[in-house]
Amino acid sequence: MHEKDQTQEVWEALEDPTKHVIVQTAPSIRVTLGEAFNMPIGTNVEGKMVAALRRIGFDKVFDTNVAADFTIMEEANEFLERVGNNGPFPMFTSCSPGWVKYCEHYHPELIPNLSTCKSPQQMFGALAKTWYAEKESIDPKDIFVVGIMPCTAKKFEVTREDEAAAGYSDCDVALTTRELARMIDKAGVRFVELEDESFDNPLGEATGAGYIFGATGGVMEAALRTAAETLAGHSLEQVEFTEVRGMKGIKEATYEMSGATINVAVASGIGNAKKLLKRIESGEKFYHFVEIMGCPGGCINGGGQPVQPASVRNFVDLKTKRAAALYSEDKGKGLRKSNDSPIVQKIYQEFLDKPGSLKAHHILHTSYRDRTRVKV
Repeated sequence: MHEKDQTQEVWEALEDPTKHVIVQTAPSIRVTLGEAFNMPIGTNVEGKMVAALRRIGFDKVFDTNVAADFTIMEEANEFLERVGNNGPFPMFTSCSPGWVKYCEHYHPELIPNLSTCKSPQQMFGALAKTWYAEKESIDPKDIFVVGIMPCTAKKFEVTREDEAAAGYSDCDVALTTRELARMIDKAGVRFVELEDESFDNPLGEATGAGYIFGATGGVMEAALRTAAETLAGHSLEQVEFTEVRGMKGIKEATYEMSGATINVAVASGIGNAKKLLKRIESGEKFYHFVEIMGCPGGCINGGGQPVQPASVRNFVDLKTKRAAALYSEDKGKGLRKSNDSPIVQKIYQEFLDKPGSLKAHHILHTSYRDRTRVKV
């Protein structure tokens, strides 16, 4: 099985003088793309990736990590609202389109528990065609947004209902890491020889919290950083929640936050999600907040990532090496909490008002539906 190649659609958009074509790259892409060019597993190629995208011809090269920061702002606010209203619990994260669609098909009774936040890919597109379009005086119909994603399910996500904040699809095309590698090859770019370049502003500077979205437990940890600080009402020095890290299929933790006891769980891979859901529905376990990723290990092991031969897969822990590169990037960042991001603060102040506002809900949130085909 492999993705439906959509690179020709992107080439055509790049050649269309009426289109302002911007690209966004998911957190994990920077630590996997290098493998397509025989670089060591876990190499962070962010700078070369940006340089390659510019040479391909994109008008702007932005970072999905910025949208991940917005996802945390909205998701943490949503979670704290549930804490204040005593539920419904648990709240499930909604960044993984494979998990979301599985929930709609097989557990529609849990739809009220899904966070209404769009994924970072979709939030980015929504902001690009609203706030960015307004700032740059570009008609949103002329903006073409390309997402470089680790995930084949992202291709379905761009077609979902209620994902068109400006009246046009938030994201136009989602390409996998492999498709980007093929575009770089086709353009004749010597990837390994490129000098590092930086993302364009204003949607190119993210916090460390945005980076760790690419690994299982990363969304949970990023959300806890902002939720804990919001509950405390002041800046917190402790930003690492290591209990939710690692490649274990199901992880659990309990945290005391300003007098509140918060039970959380993390599952990656639909098989582990099924086990966790059984424990929740039977009453064996109670959680306030649950992160589920469709792929084992999270996005670093997504269905669109470079495929290593068995001679490598059988002897190298790909997931751990890729995740380590993301956590290293997070640790080296001056800002590690989404709520500290200057661009996030700026856009809320001048455009969205505040997390959870009516405007933020219109642009950054979505809805779900029961997709059960056979009713029992």
